[in-house]
Formats: sequence, structure tokens, C-alpha cells
Amino acid sequence: MKADVRGVEKVIKALANRRRLLVVKYLHRKGKAAVGDIAEEIKLSFPSTSRHLSILYAADLLEREQTSTTINYSLIQPHHPALRVILSIL
Repeated sequence: MKADVRGVEKVIKALANRRRLLVVKYLHRKGKAAVGDIAEEIKLSFPSTSRHLSILYAADLLEREQTSTTINYSLIQPHHPALRVILSIL
């Protein structure tokens, strides 16, 4: 039970940020996107966007795929229950 609570806490903390919510909203709409495209969409620098993506990835909300020098991110399917609720609000 404690592991479940910790997992939910990690997800909620990862989603408790305006920029990360914008990332999730964009990826939900787009499906898959490169870091540079996400940075442009949320109007943030590449390094800052990478940091936010790393937090979402560490919370097991995103998956990533590297092709050459490009890293593409997408939302993990099926979505975490907390993420489903957030997406229904966004």
C-alpha cells in the first residue's frame, strides 16, 4: 500500500507545475514530439524543457525514443489514473 501511495505522490508532484501541465496537454494532442518542438510550444528554453521532461519521465508518465540525435517523447499508454483525471480537466 505504501508503494502505491508513494507512486501517486510522485505523479501528483510531477504534474503540479504549469509548464509540465502544458507539456502533458501538448503531448496528449500531438501524440509524440521532439524536445525542441515541445520547448517551442510551451515557450521555454531547450534545457528547461528537458528538465521538465525528465521529471515527467521519472514519474513514469512519459516514454522516450531516441532517433539519431533527436529524442521524442510521448505519454505512456495506458495513462496513469491521476493523469487521466488531469487530462479530462485540461
